[in-house]
Amino acid sequence: MIEARSLTKTFRDKKRGEIRAVDGVSFRVEPGQIYGLLGANGAGKTTTLRLLATLLQPTAGTATVAGFDIVAAPEKVRARVGFLATSTALYGRLTAREMIAYFGRLNGLAEAEIKVRLQRLADELDLHEFLDRRCEKLSTGMKQKTSIARTLIHDPAVMIFDEPTLGLDVMAARAIVRFVRDCKGRGKTVIYSTHMMSEVEKLCDTIGIIHGGRLLAEGTLGELRARTGEHDMEEVFVKVACPEEPA
Repeated sequence: MIEARSLTKTFRDKKRGEIRAVDGVSFRVEPGQIYGLLGANGAGKTTTLRLLATLLQPTAGTATVAGFDIVAAPEKVRARVGFLATSTALYGRLTAREMIAYFGRLNGLAEAEIKVRLQRLADELDLHEFLDRRCEKLSTGMKQKTSIARTLIHDPAVMIFDEPTLGLDVMAARAIVRFVRDCKGRGKTVIYSTHMMSEVEKLCDTIGIIHGGRLLAEGTLGELRARTGEHDMEEVFVKVACPEEPA
């Protein structure tokens, strides 16, 4: 469903020169899997996800998503992907219902279909309490749930989540983790980027650890534990990403 092949992205900075944000990253995500992309801030997670979602063009390498090349057919990729970014914004004067429906129209859905899908998402994400409240009046957790519904209204086959529980309280974060797990049960393919180790342990079939723009290790939780000799996921991550870090 997703295959990245030597995906590379460089930027030019006046002071630092060339910055290689993503450096030859390759991985595969099979249909119906949750792939966890684990890394610290600045590791290259978000840039990788933006490349896959066609928000950025790679400097080198490429990827296919749902059978379409991100460089050759970006519009076909976008039609099949739902991308929740950390910086997702909502229009404050629209209600949650209006916001979600608006993005349904942007994706070419008929009004009747929008109504059906919005109802289903409201049930799954427990939106009914605030569907008709303006987005500017919503709590952080309510805004994030609305953003997820907005992202998924067109029922994409591939879902990309970039730090979806960042800044949320425990109950809101648990609800979103539960929703992501349910999506897998419906056959969706998910890339889940986070630095929350507990979420990785709960959700991910395969885990990729990225650091300095490079994918340093990949495997199931059991395989990564065996490779590092560590059981705790935080210790696994530190052993791979920062081997010089004192125990």
